Amino acid sequence: MMESVIRKWGNSPALRLPAAVLKQAGYQLDQKVELTVTQGRIVIEPLQSVRYELGDLLAGLSRANRHDSVDFGPAVGREQF
Repeated sequence: MMESVIRKWGNSPALRLPAAVLKQAGYQLDQKVELTVTQGRIVIEPLQSVRYELGDLLAGLSRANRHDSVDFGPAVGREQF
C-alpha cells in the first residue's frame, strides 16, 4: 500500500500516481482510462479498445463523403498491385 495526497492542479484536484503503482497495475503513460465512483470509492479502469468491423465502416461510405482517387505515380520499389 502506498500513500498519496490529493492536491490542486489549476482549478481541479489531482492525484499523482507513483510509477511503481502504474507498473504494477499494467498501465502506461497517456493511456485512456475510465473513472467511476462505486460505494464511495474512485475506480480507475482502462478503456477497452474500439474494434471496427470493415463491413460497418464501408456501410458509412456514400457518394457525398467519398474522395477521388489519388495517383502517386509509378512504382519505385517492390510494390505489387
